[in-house]
Amino acid sequence: MGAMSEAATSTGAGELAAVILTGGTSSRMGGADKSALAYAGRSLLERALAAVADAGETVVVGPAQETTRPVTFVREDPPLGGPAAGLLAGVDALSGAATLVVVLAVDMPLVGPETVRRLAAAAAGRDGAFLAGPGGRRQLAGVVSRAALDRARPPRGTEAGLPVHRLLAGLDLADVASDGAEARDVDTWADYDGLPDPG
Repeated sequence: MGAMSEAATSTGAGELAAVILTGGTSSRMGGADKSALAYAGRSLLERALAAVADAGETVVVGPAQETTRPVTFVREDPPLGGPAAGLLAGVDALSGAATLVVVLAVDMPLVGPETVRRLAAAAAGRDGAFLAGPGGRRQLAGVVSRAALDRARPPRGTEAGLPVHRLLAGLDLADVASDGAEARDVDTWADYDGLPDPG
């Protein structure tokens, strides 16, 4: 096993888990499987897994597929219940006692391990921290306290269709300004085609 990063050491590998959301409808891309799209030689799912490399455990919410790292695949019930339902289903599937959860949408290929470390640092002493784009809009890339999520969750069975912003509305969250284009997501084929040349 490779050496643990400084950030993972300072946070504590057992304190950080990750939930990657891949199971959306992708309606503006004709239902394409975003997780399988390639960017810079890797699928968007593999890029997301690399971004959460400091996590001691990773759950992927969406259809199961081959990955280069061990992960647990789950689906929200009912499927396609939206990202808030997916996040809560992913947290429920965690087997460890992690106190912080990285949540990352698979369609944010410019988020990397350093992004996650900045978010984890900003979350210290608060309920969490989320990446904000140039216009201040929060993106689905953040680190949030597991205990805070437990407090915020609605009654079980009512998660489907709940907007993420409503789930998190009562939490004390820090906004972390994006570094360059890292807050870009892929909602359309134009977004995908417009991703920066990785060089």
